[in-house]
Amino acid sequence: MAKQMPKTPLLDQLESGPWPSFVTGLKKLANDEDKQYAPMVKSLLGQLEHSYDTRKGYWKGGTVGVRGYGGGVIPRFSEVAGNYPESSEFHTMRVMPPAGMHYDTKTLRDLCDIWEKYGSGLIAFHGQSGDIMFQGISSANIQACFDEMNEMGFDLGGAGAAVRTSMSCVGAARCEQSNYDEARAMRTVINNLLDDMHRPSLPYKIKFKFSGCANDCVNASHRSDVAVLGTWRDDIKVDQEKVKAFVAENGRKMVNDQVINMCPTRALSLNDDDTLDVDNRSCVRCMHCINVMTKALSPGDDKGISILVGGKRTLKIGDLMGSMIVPFMKLESDEDFEKLTELTEEMLEFFAENALEHERTGEMIDRIGLVNYLDALGLEVDPNMVAHPRTSSYVRMDDWAEEADKWNQRKANSAAAE
Repeated sequence: MAKQMPKTPLLDQLESGPWPSFVTGLKKLANDEDKQYAPMVKSLLGQLEHSYDTRKGYWKGGTVGVRGYGGGVIPRFSEVAGNYPESSEFHTMRVMPPAGMHYDTKTLRDLCDIWEKYGSGLIAFHGQSGDIMFQGISSANIQACFDEMNEMGFDLGGAGAAVRTSMSCVGAARCEQSNYDEARAMRTVINNLLDDMHRPSLPYKIKFKFSGCANDCVNASHRSDVAVLGTWRDDIKVDQEKVKAFVAENGRKMVNDQVINMCPTRALSLNDDDTLDVDNRSCVRCMHCINVMTKALSPGDDKGISILVGGKRTLKIGDLMGSMIVPFMKLESDEDFEKLTELTEEMLEFFAENALEHERTGEMIDRIGLVNYLDALGLEVDPNMVAHPRTSSYVRMDDWAEEADKWNQRKANSAAAE
């Protein structure tokens, strides 16, 4: 006898608004009587209604995994399994997506077929860490499900105190604003650190994300411990004829209001003849003017990456944006990628040896000091790392000129070496 759909008056209210509701999706899965997962989802709806009624969650953790892996599965066991037995186990499998989130339709259909065979039918493309989130599977089905996905070429992502699943934007594959090969950078770094993803052994989690420009479409700067952002170090490319055409189409007021006055460093000025001047020394590569005037403006030709470290959401010391530790680095040759691989490996090793339990990289740096962190990685202090000059009248300025001379000499030596 088929399991009856539970009464869900509280959940039903979530379908009454103007926006699509996850409750509607769950009910659709629950009513698909031909699928093996229908009883599980009906039971899940019953437990969820119970949680809304009591204002309490009833999921607890435990230990669930596949052979050879220490992470990748999020265990969820129900504390009210006696009342909702079919969803007593509702584990989540975190599966690593392809770099840049590239799929063909056959791959998507094959993944869905496997999940309908073993799981609940509930999938999230993608979690904030980048994983494909296959939500709702019993302990008995996990190994067989993973084996079939692994046969397709997919692997489990990170969970626990480990390297977490990485993300890269679609970048060079489709986006004209891309400044480096994001997919190659992601695969190079993550493949080198794969053991630390599969076998959690760190003080806490660490995430790497890769965005092709400062638009940061994968939220790297504030949602990852190590953010690799594309940038350039020469001048913005300006097509003055297309600037004039843009002004003629949209008007000078629009250009002044939405481009010139929106520049955070006032690096732009519109001339009387409708051409554009750019103070490239003041430009911070924020991408706003390029986003608005895409045909007229574009990134420069001397492209590379900036690396920011320490971004994260709220934990011990609140939300953090990443701190600049590498203002510019070329990323084109095999040697460049090898340099990036070595640097990220050193970051991971330093974090593993020096972070406290349940402490993220940004919190570790806040505790030990950024100068000590840079020294440990063998990175020179650079003025481009400073977000804002000190304004305290109590800061001693002795030897500032001497330090500036040292920095200028290092830059001159570097330019001569290139």
